[in-house]
Formats: sequence, C-alpha cells, structure tokens
Amino acid sequence: MPVQCSSCSEKRAVLKRPKTGHSLCKECFFWTFEEEIHQTIVSAKLFKPGESVGIAASGGKDSTVLAHVMKVLNERYNYGLELMLLSVDEGITGYRDDSLETVKRNQQQYELPLKIVSYEELYGWTMDAIVKQVGLKNNCTFCGVFRRQALDRGAIMLKVGKICTGHNADDVAETVLMNVLRGDIARLRRCTAISTDSENEGVVPRCKPLKYAYEKEIVLYAYFKKLDYFSTECIYSPNAYRGYARTYLKDLESVRPSSIMDVIHSGENLSVREGVKMPVQGTCSRCGYISSQKLCKACVLLEGLNRGLPKLGIGKHHRFHDKILSQQPLTEEEERKLKAVDF
Repeated sequence: MPVQCSSCSEKRAVLKRPKTGHSLCKECFFWTFEEEIHQTIVSAKLFKPGESVGIAASGGKDSTVLAHVMKVLNERYNYGLELMLLSVDEGITGYRDDSLETVKRNQQQYELPLKIVSYEELYGWTMDAIVKQVGLKNNCTFCGVFRRQALDRGAIMLKVGKICTGHNADDVAETVLMNVLRGDIARLRRCTAISTDSENEGVVPRCKPLKYAYEKEIVLYAYFKKLDYFSTECIYSPNAYRGYARTYLKDLESVRPSSIMDVIHSGENLSVREGVKMPVQGTCSRCGYISSQKLCKACVLLEGLNRGLPKLGIGKHHRFHDKILSQQPLTEEEERKLKAVDF
C-alpha cells in the first residue's frame, strides 16, 4: 500500500528521510532540506548582507548541492550575497580534469563567476608528480595541506570575504572520530566549529552551511533534483585514514541513525581542562601563512619535495625548521631517513 507524505498528507511519499525517518514526497523533501540549511545559516549568522562569498566547488555532490541551495536561498530570502565558484585543480589526470568539466557546466547552469587555481601554478607540482615521488601512503597529507592554502589564495584573488565549503554532517563526525583516535586535542577543539574566523592576513574566514545535512540526504536531493555532479572517488585516496573512520561511522549509523549527530554534538560539547598546553597560532616565517611553528606545513612539505626528501614534512619535522630557514644541508643520516618511502 502506498505511503502518504507525512508532511502534506496529500501526495505519495517517494523517500524515507535517513535523518528523521519521516516519509516525504519530493516537494516536501526539497522544502524541508532547504529550510533546514536556511535555519543553520540564520541561527549561526554565517553571512552578512552584501557579502561576497566563494563557494568551494569540486564538481562532487556536496559542492554541487551547496552551490544550488545557496543560489536558491539567496534569491528566496534575499540574503544579498554575491556568490562565486572557486575550484582547485590538484593535477590528477583522469579525475580532477573530468570533475572540473562538471564545475564549468555548473558555472553556466547557475550563472556564477568561476575561478580555478592549480597546484602547478601555486607550488610548481601536480599531485600526479607528487605521488610519483612519495607513493600512495602519505599523498593525502600533501593534497589536504596544499588544498587548504590554495583555497585561501584563490579567495584572495577573487576578493571574497568568506569561503563556504560542502562539508556535511558525516564529514564533521568523521573528523571528530579521527581527532579522538589521534589524540589531537587542538584540532578536536575546533573541528566542529561551523565557521572559522582569523585575524591573519591571507586567511579567509570559512563556514559550513551543510554541517547538519546527512550525506545520504544530499545524495537524494541531488538525485531527485537531477543535478549535474561528478561521482567518481579520487584515484589516490583508497588508503586514506579518513576512509577507515568513514567505514566505522557507517557501521554505527546502520545500527543507530542518530550516531552522526550524536558524535557531532559530543565534539561540540567537549571542553579542554585548564592548564593543558595548546599550540599558539602565529605565521610562517617563509610565506606568512598561519602556522603554530616557524614554518607552515605547506612550506615544509614543499621543501621536502624540492630537495627530493619526501618524508621531510611527515611526522615531527619541527627540528628541521632552523636548518631549512638558514638553508643548512642535512646530515647523510637525516637524508637517508627522509628519502625512505614505503610504497
């Protein structure tokens, strides 16, 4: 027997919301999904009227849904935002080049300006070249660090006041779990923040309008709206640490659907005991980017690549900062350890 929509009680339900278990028709699901994101934006005061906002666009489901919903809500509620698309080309043949074609189509569909910045342009390296040197074990470290900085540089080129990313509830919960497992108190303290502000030059504030949206519902929204998005996973990410956290979270969700929100709320309510030493945020001596060390992670990773020492930026590299800054050569023993790569 057909199930009626639990919201309007008029149309036939086409889905059961993973987040709440409610049976909804397409129109009610669209409205509910969009209204929840609107409430997230309003309650957290994510934007100011007249603000220019860069939408981090990869061509995937999250950023495509984010761009679509931001455009819809901006027009529906007159946010007064100037929206733009910002993409990063990591230089991954057969993956990023294809997804960027999707972003270019999104630009035409949503009639938004688009800026693409590339690793090769910013760092002189592509991820294809980096993987050839470092292998598939720590490549995600390089990509994540470089991408964060590349987004800021692209945002500065666009002169936007804020970047919004497509991080969803699943992503935030995974990050909480990863930081707990690594014992990373500093990141655990800030990973659940819906927006980040920085007084440092060269760092553009970021926000996550989809913070409380389940990944499954984002997929359903994109499917029923027939949005144009790229669905292939990165060819270099099968061994990423996040993948194990994701699998664990999915197992929890299958038993208790509220697990995702429970993990996020736990992360939001964690407090650090007084007296615990926390990293002090400063700036990189070389590039001026935010860093709690003399050199930022990106500069150390780049130094390692350029010296042919791919492990230089992996793990505890702080002891090498003085040598790098003064351009001193490393000892033969240090170079031997840093050249060793586990493929």
